[in-house]
Amino acid sequence: MVVYCDHNASTPLRPEVLDAMLPYLREQYGNASSVHAWGARARDAVETARQGVAALLGAHPAEIVFTSGGTESNNLAILGAARAMPRRTVVTTPIEHSSVRAVVRGLVEDGYDVREVPIDDVGRVNVAALAAALDGAVGLVSIGWANNEIGTIQPIDEIAAICRSREVPLHVDAVQAAGKLPVHVRGIDVLSLSAHKLGGPKGVGALFVRRDLPWRPLFAGGGQERGRRPGTENVAGIVGMGDACRLAAAELGGFGEACVALRDALWAALQQRIPRIRRNSPAGEGCLPNTLNVSIDGVRGEALVAALDLAGVAVSGGSACAAGAGEPSHVLLALGRTAEAARDGVRFSLGRTNTRDEIDHVVRGAAAAVERSRRARREERRDA
Repeated sequence: MVVYCDHNASTPLRPEVLDAMLPYLREQYGNASSVHAWGARARDAVETARQGVAALLGAHPAEIVFTSGGTESNNLAILGAARAMPRRTVVTTPIEHSSVRAVVRGLVEDGYDVREVPIDDVGRVNVAALAAALDGAVGLVSIGWANNEIGTIQPIDEIAAICRSREVPLHVDAVQAAGKLPVHVRGIDVLSLSAHKLGGPKGVGALFVRRDLPWRPLFAGGGQERGRRPGTENVAGIVGMGDACRLAAAELGGFGEACVALRDALWAALQQRIPRIRRNSPAGEGCLPNTLNVSIDGVRGEALVAALDLAGVAVSGGSACAAGAGEPSHVLLALGRTAEAARDGVRFSLGRTNTRDEIDHVVRGAAAAVERSRRARREERRDA
């Protein structure tokens, strides 16, 4: 049996989405900026997709900007908003995605100040500390709706209300939340999405930008996307993203319930079969319905990922964007784990294609791998 449990890294392209894309990879090849009939058909397809993305968020279609993916969306969001503001302090958290952290580090090099608000032992933002950090120097807050490694969901409505009361723009990285949780743009100024996290194609993303938000484009050279992101549109990818967003909106409730049942069954079985296992993800409604991050005493995380791969099970040691780096997870470090423990987190992230039989297979494979690892370590100590 082959089991894919790395849906936070990427999801399978849905067959319905592929069918929607194919005409724009074959016969409907016009440039959406062209004025002839081929261009008009491409432009109509882009605008229909824009409506699909906007509907998922409760936004106006004119506020949706298409990008090449979540990383570009985060870069555009933070740089476009921060550089348009006269205030040069950015507030964020220590557990943001690497694409946010790297942009923020770049702002520091440009003379901006950065404040990281504290989190608790499962990664939730200290809302009181956030409020205290928002003085007159702050020009932007950037916080992820849900963490990609451990699944922690932030109280975005409360955070948005605080930012709105202080007149500080709020950017929300919703790449992991969209399609898994009800996501909206109430009180939010900029919000990032990625298509391949919710059944769409890779290489396309979107950005919600509130219409009256001061904005400085990063790129020049064309008037596409109302000048906010110039460049010829990836029509087929955009069509796929719009269709994926429509499907996600229609299936949201059922998806969440199914994933919670599988995730909880996975955790219960892992606890039963594997002694000294620790849950890094929060329990209950404070976590993405599909995400479980664990650490196992005496078992290297990368070794367990490799052993499960040999057993036909795909899981992750954390963020796909940091895979192979060999560094401790910055997320687990921020939760207070030691550097050694922060290397050993393993993330199981489920999706609409997973079944209970697959969960049973994953648990058997994990239990066998852990027993082999622990037996080898016992023999090493005995022979030492």
